[in-house]
Amino acid sequence: MTAAPLLPSPFSDYTCDRACYDEMFNRDAEPRAHYQKLYERLGDLSPDELLSRQQTADLSFLHQGITFTVYGNEEGAERIFPFDLIPRVISSAEWKTIERGLTQRIIALNLFLDDIYHEGKILADRVVPYDLIYSCRHFRREMRGVKVPHGIYVSICGTDLVHLNDGQYVVLEDNLRVPSGVSYMLANRQVMKRVFPRLIADYGVRPIDHYGRALLGVLESLAPPQHHHPTMALLTPGVYNSAYYEHMFLARLMGIEMVEGRDLLVHDNVVYMRTTSGLRRVDVIYRRVDDDFLDPLTFRADSRLGVPGLFNAYRAGNIVLANAIGTGVADDKAVYYYVPDIIRYYLNEEPILANVETFLLSDPVQRQHVLQHIDKMAIKAVGESGGYGMLIGTHSTAEERAKFADLIQANPRNYIAQPILALSKAPCFIDGQIESRHIDLRPYILYDGQAVTIAPGGLTRVALRRGSLVVNSSQGGGSKDTWVLYD
Repeated sequence: MTAAPLLPSPFSDYTCDRACYDEMFNRDAEPRAHYQKLYERLGDLSPDELLSRQQTADLSFLHQGITFTVYGNEEGAERIFPFDLIPRVISSAEWKTIERGLTQRIIALNLFLDDIYHEGKILADRVVPYDLIYSCRHFRREMRGVKVPHGIYVSICGTDLVHLNDGQYVVLEDNLRVPSGVSYMLANRQVMKRVFPRLIADYGVRPIDHYGRALLGVLESLAPPQHHHPTMALLTPGVYNSAYYEHMFLARLMGIEMVEGRDLLVHDNVVYMRTTSGLRRVDVIYRRVDDDFLDPLTFRADSRLGVPGLFNAYRAGNIVLANAIGTGVADDKAVYYYVPDIIRYYLNEEPILANVETFLLSDPVQRQHVLQHIDKMAIKAVGESGGYGMLIGTHSTAEERAKFADLIQANPRNYIAQPILALSKAPCFIDGQIESRHIDLRPYILYDGQAVTIAPGGLTRVALRRGSLVVNSSQGGGSKDTWVLYD
């Protein structure tokens, strides 16, 4: 690995790694044009001043109770969300490409979901294999023939992007079921306005404050047309869920009630919410509960998180769920392999944002190739998220690789493999110094069947551990604010 020369203070410990794309610096260790003003501003600050601003940011998160939960952690599950002081900056030209690509993708995925739950043309035409869909644990046979409002299955999406060494953004995965993290995107911006108020005002950063209004508008658009003032609620699994803070944040932001399953009941296929003044009909539910737990009469009988009879009310058209039941089939990591073909099939267009090269381990030839090179691969379970069920070959032991090889052989459909990517790096303020760390980007997309709204920026996730490629907060990652610039 070759590295560029060290940069002057306060970047004296910062090395530009030529093996991956550096967001701030080009290959000659010169700041990119859209980072120039930030580079100069940071150069005016001493390490003590930077540390003081980081502490201000951390205290703001602490006082707001911005937390997440790590399952299985013996030291205590709830933590303050790690935040990095130095923003990620995206030029207007870069963002336009991202925006076009994500718009194309969410439209195609909605057409795909509507098709497979109705006519199944893409399956009959053998563009996507029947057995791939019907073996997916997120495919819901109960949704066959069920009409959803405007044919929109996915109205809220978070898609993970990575910036490769050639400067291209590619899609790492789609999150279509209950995408999380948008509250941290919004909280990061509010904190940065306190930490760097003049810089953010002078830089020409596009605002993201409208996200709450846009989300509320999308939910309202899904309501039955005869309901001019629909009642909406956010359904949470409860206080022990890892994203509970986000559920509270979004409900408060939109001015709607946050409810648990026990707060709702179904009578004559109509959903009601218990209130202090009696029962109140609910028209739209922004649900943050997975399919399996939504209705114990239809899905998991042992679920205490859902509402008995909810699916029958849904099928009768008396309640709208966002996102629709069964959307998880489209973010199965094996189905992801076919998304470029899905875009071509429904839109007759070439994908604007490419996929990462992916190997389907249900294919014997691809499986053999991966097993022979498992030390150079990232192995992922197709239905997991949050960095769980994953092996990074270069950071694994021989024992771990052997274990995953056995898992793959036992159930190849459950895994895909991808080459280990050189995720881009960005400057981060770590232990009083500016150092480079790997990052990715999760923009948030809203779709009402007519228009696509994408908050300009998204959640930049940071692998805070030196050398780590895992950005998930549950695996030791953090985040930073994302600045998209005007033209």
